[in-house]
Amino acid sequence: MFKILKYTFYDIIRSRWSLAYFFFYLILGFVLLFLNNDISKALITLMNIVLVLTPLIGTIFGVMYYYSSIDFTKLLLAQPIKRSKIFLGQYLGVVSSLTLSLVFGLGIPFIIYGLSVSSAIFDFILLLISASFLNLIFVALAYIISLYNENKIKGFGYSILIWLFLAIIYDGLFLILLVFFNEYPLDKLSLLAITLNPIDLSRILILLKLDISALLGYTGAMFKQFFGTSQGVFYSSLILIIWTLIPLSVIISTSNKKDF
Repeated sequence: MFKILKYTFYDIIRSRWSLAYFFFYLILGFVLLFLNNDISKALITLMNIVLVLTPLIGTIFGVMYYYSSIDFTKLLLAQPIKRSKIFLGQYLGVVSSLTLSLVFGLGIPFIIYGLSVSSAIFDFILLLISASFLNLIFVALAYIISLYNENKIKGFGYSILIWLFLAIIYDGLFLILLVFFNEYPLDKLSLLAITLNPIDLSRILILLKLDISALLGYTGAMFKQFFGTSQGVFYSSLILIIWTLIPLSVIISTSNKKDF
């Protein structure tokens, strides 16, 4: 599996898209820090971009690599290698290359601007960890969709639809639900809804750590009470890990049963 991971990693990291992804975050970090004297404000703006763009890029890269390497994958399947090692190696190679571009692209400008001596360093690390989890989750979802759809157009379409639903449509439906049932206690429902969306879970966790929970609306007090504690951080981290492990188990089971 390590050899497949290594091959996939070098194959993606040398591509133009990977370099463009790295330089995008590099330029974005310098621009935000140049326009904002306060690092906390730059982190808020960066959060709004990263938590939406990272899942999209992870989804696109996951689908693109699966379909572009399908012939090589079939060649590997003809060898005495476990299917789980092949697909896990490719998956980890895609994730590691995207995460490395993200971490270095954002890390270099923030280190140059003196983040290492700022109190915001822990918030920045939390942002990188959350973005890395989103990479793990959405690349896995992209692989699952690709495994179930041999047609490339359907694979791309369903993958983008899932990202669109979790990043944009889900929040709109949740907001409509809150408006129609605002007379009822919705604390537990809100907590469940956040749990079912890794993007929202990451966003709220970072907002609370930045101590701007007022942006969360009238449910902010409840989120602050739960997510703002060490128990809340542990809970949200556990949910993100579960969000990562479940798609991985689906990839393994689906790849073992799929007839190539």
